[in-house]
Amino acid sequence: MNRYLYILLIIFAAVFHSCDMIEYHPYDGRVSGEKNINAKNIKRIEESCKGKKTIRFAVISDTQRWYDETESFVKALNKRNDIDFVIHGGDISDFGLTKEFIWMRDIMNKLDVPYIVLLGNHDCLANGYDVFNTVFGEPNYSFLAGDTKFICLNTNALEFDYSRPVPDFKFIEEEYNDPREEYKKTIFAMHVRPFSEQFNNNVANVFQRYIKEFRQLQFCLNGHDHQITADDLFEDGIIYYGSSNIEKRKYLLFTLKPEGYDYEIVGF
Repeated sequence: MNRYLYILLIIFAAVFHSCDMIEYHPYDGRVSGEKNINAKNIKRIEESCKGKKTIRFAVISDTQRWYDETESFVKALNKRNDIDFVIHGGDISDFGLTKEFIWMRDIMNKLDVPYIVLLGNHDCLANGYDVFNTVFGEPNYSFLAGDTKFICLNTNALEFDYSRPVPDFKFIEEEYNDPREEYKKTIFAMHVRPFSEQFNNNVANVFQRYIKEFRQLQFCLNGHDHQITADDLFEDGIIYYGSSNIEKRKYLLFTLKPEGYDYEIVGF
């Protein structure tokens, strides 16, 4: 046998002896470990919050690259015993790399309370959208916490080149027709808010008029801007609360009560 061919065979055998030794392409999309996290955690949230009059939840966003800070957040939140769940406002990855989703998922899975993740614009890069769907689930979904419905939307229109409905008004209309009697109030959550460069601002005013028709719309949540904000964007009394990126080591804390709500900014 040709000695060079023999050497190549030895190398080939050594490299492929164990699957653990194979390093897939960073955009390969193969996901190991837990999948479909949002659906699993929504079930936990709805079961634990059923019938509760007071709901308390934390909001973070834009954790891409900041793994140490995210771990610090998880440790800080686990020291509390008064939080029902966590909303992650999106951009869990920076470049849409498969490992970014897995690394951040494994950090967030250390939370003692359930969490859900919204789709961010960075999560759509490369084949990140498909990885997000595998790890977390569909980008449009809702859940009930006590008597409040949370409607979570993909609003990253620019990332889809306006090739699909973003935001998806058909989905929003289906949510509007929810017949459940226990559903009394509404909160909308999205990564990018109206008037952002990512939002389809051709429909910004239509979007706002539509969501105001929902049962007792309390407020809206967003990430993306990497700073804490509280703005009446349309001057109609509906406040959009924006979470900063996790690098700033802060999160928003909301307490929903039978009459109104409170919110505060918490450092860690």
